[in-house]
Amino acid sequence: MALPRNILLTPILAGILFAALRLQIVMGQNCGCSAGLCCSQYGYCGNTQEFCGTGCQEGPCTTPSNNGASVADIVTPEFFNGIINQADGGCPGKNFYTRDRFLEAVGSYSGFGTAGTQDDSKREIAAFFAHATHETGHFCNINEIDGPTKDYCDENKTEYPCAAGKGYYGRGPLQLSWNYNYGPAGSSIGFDGLNAPDTVANDPVISFKAALWYWMNKVHSIITSGQGFGPTIRAINGALECDGQNPGTVGARVGFYTTYCNQLGVSPGDNLSC
Repeated sequence: MALPRNILLTPILAGILFAALRLQIVMGQNCGCSAGLCCSQYGYCGNTQEFCGTGCQEGPCTTPSNNGASVADIVTPEFFNGIINQADGGCPGKNFYTRDRFLEAVGSYSGFGTAGTQDDSKREIAAFFAHATHETGHFCNINEIDGPTKDYCDENKTEYPCAAGKGYYGRGPLQLSWNYNYGPAGSSIGFDGLNAPDTVANDPVISFKAALWYWMNKVHSIITSGQGFGPTIRAINGALECDGQNPGTVGARVGFYTTYCNQLGVSPGDNLSC
């Protein structure tokens, strides 16, 4: 017996709608969304509350993504230089990392340092610079020490195939690593992450953008949702440091964070360790 017409159409339409939604989400990965779509806290495009609600980075967000805080006012020359001036004069990063280049990169990430309360903004900035300080040695290093000797190619990530002769070791303020990070970071920022990973070590603005790309996709929602500094350590290097793996490095990150919170006049909050 033939089924009623509306019963036949329902699963077909549902499949079409699901496929369209899935295509929209995949195409929107890392944002750069079409007009009328929100960029979610995870870097995807859509128009539902999942995309336009908490953590929404840009577009017609239903919750404010900008609390009026000025990153430039928080990251003063004194704050930035107070970090980098602790690096030796011969460090390669001394003439590479600058406050001006950092602020230029921040211009592409409007959600950074502007979500939640004014204190939340200061905590996020303190957290970012705590990790950058630890990863680079007070902005001394651009490339990971002994990075070229390490294998950071995950061949299982077939959507981001490793290019012959290219190394995906740590580069930049947060030491971006692995092909599956270089690929999407490059697509989002506008450079060939898989074939030209050295761009992160050669262009200071892209270097900061690469760090901010990782931060906004992997860390931002942790710190702005009030989970504390500890989970940000896990998001950056948890497998090697958290759960007792390396308490010394965890302590160093926490130390930088609390120092910077004190400098910015904000409580570091709870849940500092991982």
